[in-house]
Amino acid sequence: MPIYIYGMGDGAVKIMSVMEKYGIKIKGIFASDEFVRGHSFAGFKVKTLSQVESEEEDFIIVLAFAAGYRELYDKIFSIAKRHTVLAPDVPVVDFCGEVFDLEYVNANEEKIAKAYSLLCDEKSKQTFSDIINYKISGKIEYLDSCTTPKEEVYTDIIKPKEDEIYIDLGAYKGDTIEEFLSFTSGKYKEIFALEPDFKNCSKLIKSVDRMENVTVINAAAWEKDTTLFFAAKAGRQSSVSKNGKETPARSVDSVLCKKPCTILKMDVEGAEKEALTGAYATIKNYKPKLMVSLYHRNEDIFSLPILINSINPEYRFYLRHQLYLPAWETNLYCI
Repeated sequence: MPIYIYGMGDGAVKIMSVMEKYGIKIKGIFASDEFVRGHSFAGFKVKTLSQVESEEEDFIIVLAFAAGYRELYDKIFSIAKRHTVLAPDVPVVDFCGEVFDLEYVNANEEKIAKAYSLLCDEKSKQTFSDIINYKISGKIEYLDSCTTPKEEVYTDIIKPKEDEIYIDLGAYKGDTIEEFLSFTSGKYKEIFALEPDFKNCSKLIKSVDRMENVTVINAAAWEKDTTLFFAAKAGRQSSVSKNGKETPARSVDSVLCKKPCTILKMDVEGAEKEALTGAYATIKNYKPKLMVSLYHRNEDIFSLPILINSINPEYRFYLRHQLYLPAWETNLYCI
């Protein structure tokens, strides 16, 4: 059956490179109608879906972009009623062609089993299984079956109070601070927000300008205080990079100076391991509730729970996936 890539850009390039490695040939590329203007991509004339459907009796669609909002998500699942739609799992950072396939699972079987054993409720275990099955197969129905509204995370797991000391690593423009405050009636004790991208940080400062007891730090989260090279993209996928701009980096333990925090959130584009290491004393001594992204690197889904457990074995672990294709917005919550 012919294979068509749906989408253009970096995701398509990564997916096509892996397909070439495995000798998988594609027949063409299509995009949403509003993006098709007679141009080409990777040597293919970009078509519309309706054009492909008029030319092919049936075909396999390989999704090459992320869908993180309901309208687009529903559109993709509507297409999946007519054609097989696969969404290959591609790590957000440091993609070197390593595929999360059965061979990868077998090579990390003990670690995967260890991470699974740490999960403390059936929903977490089913989510973990669905995410692993999705990563191996690319079948989007696995993600749909384990999707949980973000509101449930706050109301059922995190349960924030009105006197929290909240640390936001990768605070972006302040959206996750706003999200957190929506569940505390706007009340808190203190907030620390780290954002390495200068443009994002400027917008973050404006968003909290009238708030008291908020410390904004233009720095990356890391295992120690240092200087890193940071690829600033003025978006959510800015990350540590050898070719980036010199940027200050701070550890949570240094920022807090042996003081406690009660909730620690991190979405730091692949630097979660280093950020957790830099929060070692805080996690060990004060046991803040943790909200940790598990999708930037292949190994995150099993290596980060194991790391947290090694720092403080008293935590209970919950895994949830919010609406997103591919398996981004898969997060670990530790209480």
